[in-house]
Amino acid sequence: MNIKSLETFFWIAKLGSFRAAAKKLYASQPTISARISGLEDELGIELFDRSGRNAVLTTKGRQVLAYAEKILQLHADLLETVASPDAIQGTIRLGVAETVAYTWLPELIESISETYPAINLELDIDISVNLSEKLLKREIDIAFLIGEVKQEGFFNAPFYSYSLIWVVSPKLTLPPEPVSLSELAKIPIITYPRLSEPHVNIRALINKMSNSTQIHSSSSLSTIIRMALDGIGVSALPKEIITRELETGQLREFKVEASIPDLVFNMAYCAAPGANVVRAVADLSLKIVTSKPF
Repeated sequence: MNIKSLETFFWIAKLGSFRAAAKKLYASQPTISARISGLEDELGIELFDRSGRNAVLTTKGRQVLAYAEKILQLHADLLETVASPDAIQGTIRLGVAETVAYTWLPELIESISETYPAINLELDIDISVNLSEKLLKREIDIAFLIGEVKQEGFFNAPFYSYSLIWVVSPKLTLPPEPVSLSELAKIPIITYPRLSEPHVNIRALINKMSNSTQIHSSSSLSTIIRMALDGIGVSALPKEIITRELETGQLREFKVEASIPDLVFNMAYCAAPGANVVRAVADLSLKIVTSKPF
C-alpha cells in the first residue's frame, strides 16, 4: 500500500469517476485503474461499486476513505515539517485572473521556482467566474480571483486590492472635471466582461442617469487598454496595469464625481488531505504579497 494508491483512491471518491481522477493526477485511466485494483487486491475488498456510470464507494470503501484521509494528511504534515524544500514536488495548476497576471504573476512564479525548484507550474488565465468553476471541478489547484469560492472544503484568503481610476486618451475631449455622472453617461465606457464586479458597479453607477450609455465589455485586459488608447471610450482600470501608458501620456487620469469600489482579489484552493504542495505554494504567494506593496 503506497501513498500514490491512497491518493488515487481519495480523488476517485471525491470526484466520482476514474476519468476525473486521472485528469486531476496527470495519469492515464489504465494507470488509475491499476492502482485501485492493486489496492483492492491487497485489502481483499471492493472499494467501488462499478455497476453505474459513476464510481460509488462500497460500505468498506467508505471505511477505507476515512483512514486514507488521515494517512494522506499525516504524510503531508511529515513533508511540511521535516522535508527540505527540494523534496516538495508535483505539478500545480494556477488559475489567474488577468489583472493579477499583469501585476503579481511574474514575481510569484520566480519566487515559487526559487523556493520549490521541484514544483512544476501550469498557468490558466481566465475570468473569475470561470476560475471559480474550474476550481470546484478540480481542474485547477489554486485560483486568484474576484470573490470567494463558497463551498465546504475550500480555503479563501484576501490576496490583493486594486483601486480603479478613470482614464482617457488625449484623443477624447471631456467635460470639466470632476465629470458628473450625467456627463459620464453620455460617453462610451470600456470595461470588464458582463457579470464581473467592475461591470456591475459601473452599470449601477450609470443607470442612475441613463440606461442607454454605450458600455463595451471584454474579457481581455489588453483589448480594453487598446480600445481606451484608440479613444473609443473611457475606462476604469487599476493604475498598476497602465503605468507605462500613464507615464508616456497615452492615457491620462481624470476625476469623476462618484467613486467605484476597489477590485478585491482572493486566493482560493481546496484544503484536501495531503494537499501539502498546494498549501506550500499558497502560503508562499500570500507571504510575497503581504510582505511589500506592489
